[in-house]
Amino acid sequence: MDVPIPRDPSVVATKYWHALDDGRVQCDLCPRFCKLREGQRGLCFVRGRQDDRIVLATYGRSSGFCVDPIEKKPLNHFLPGTPVLSFGTAGCNLFCKFCQNWDISKSREIDTLADQASPETIARAAEGLGCRSVAFTYNDPVIFMEYALDVAAACRAQGVKTVAVTAGEICPEPRREFYAGMDAANVDLKAFTDRFYRNVCGGELETVLETLVYLKHETDVWFEITTLLIPGENDSDSEIGEMTRWVAHELGPDVPHHFTAFHPDFKMMDRPPTPPATLARAREIALANGLRYVYTGNVHDQKGGSTYCHACGALVIGRDWYVMTAWNLDDEGRCAECSTLLPGRFEATPGSWGAKRQPVRLKDWAA
Repeated sequence: MDVPIPRDPSVVATKYWHALDDGRVQCDLCPRFCKLREGQRGLCFVRGRQDDRIVLATYGRSSGFCVDPIEKKPLNHFLPGTPVLSFGTAGCNLFCKFCQNWDISKSREIDTLADQASPETIARAAEGLGCRSVAFTYNDPVIFMEYALDVAAACRAQGVKTVAVTAGEICPEPRREFYAGMDAANVDLKAFTDRFYRNVCGGELETVLETLVYLKHETDVWFEITTLLIPGENDSDSEIGEMTRWVAHELGPDVPHHFTAFHPDFKMMDRPPTPPATLARAREIALANGLRYVYTGNVHDQKGGSTYCHACGALVIGRDWYVMTAWNLDDEGRCAECSTLLPGRFEATPGSWGAKRQPVRLKDWAA
């Protein structure tokens, strides 16, 4: 795409690229491998070629900041009840036809990025606002990796955790660097067929599976999985069964899996919303296949949103939407009934943020 890249402080050099024999430069961040001539941008729009190298054109610029409940990411086993400072930028390296943040992820207007904040400003704001973590979300942080990693480093210096909400479409070398800066992640496993990834998302299933296996076996990052179920596309019993058997076998039974409801949006306005019964059925299939912590989302379902001890069945964390209604864990994160350890990252007491969503401007936190 031939859209001029501005020459200002928001443009920074990247390192995952190489020159081709035909004069083009290939971006090696994700499996799209965009091959660009001078002045062109990749499909993600925020990475492009300038002065014979690949640059990121949105460093330090955001589409907005908001304090959310951590459960909205969704993460149910990572610092429950705590507030998270959330932000995104613009663009995406996929083109999901059902994107529910399409006004951000599909934006081709830099003016979308109204807020500017340095990594240090974000870290100070998170600490000052009482947030235990910062989430890179709304669009995929893989495409603004350099900015995300600098924010993560600044946050760690302040004792603040970082969370990546991502589709997992990233190449092996940048994958190692990216997740070395993250404390937690929610990875979209959008379906379990190559057809869906190719035709509906423009991505690759195998790359996402590789990311999940890497997170489980080669990192200490706490991660959970989300699958948005779309009627007639990825919601069959056979596909859900195959997916959850793979998760149980390759990642183990303790990785939480969220099945969430689709609503018509972007280029899939012709599909009906996901019936709550579909989510309940998916949860039962996953539990039957050995997964211990399976949740429903985007619907009012207290049972499907709550956490139960896999050993004795006791309610350990009750939830009504994003409001915590019960906490039955001891100081070490063990079930109060049978002392079974609940997998996750817990503190002695939960947060009490609730369901509030609080937009914030970061100018007051700038040095």
